[in-house]
Amino acid sequence: MQPKKIHQTINEWEGVIGAQIRAARIASNQTQKQLAALAGISVLTLSNLEQGKGSSLATVIAVVRSLGREDWLETLAPPITISPLHMWRAKERSPRSRVRTPLNRNPTDLLR
Repeated sequence: MQPKKIHQTINEWEGVIGAQIRAARIASNQTQKQLAALAGISVLTLSNLEQGKGSSLATVIAVVRSLGREDWLETLAPPITISPLHMWRAKERSPRSRVRTPLNRNPTDLLR
């Protein structure tokens, strides 16, 4: 049995991501002023991001890249290895299976 997934709200996700960015900044021994300058954003914008107060996707990407954590971004959008369109087309081309009745049986017997 698989564990039940807990869905977080948007505000909760903003808090989680902000906390992870703050932890990564502290682990890299940078001040908010240093990281903000590196990312090309204001200290207030970085502070809001770290507190989970909402930020644009461009801000998140700039900060994550400045922290050298592009791997986070790659986990959000992994490369597609199989085209869904290709799979659909292959499914459309496959022969459809038919239900066959035994040669010595009456087809109406199958309805019983």
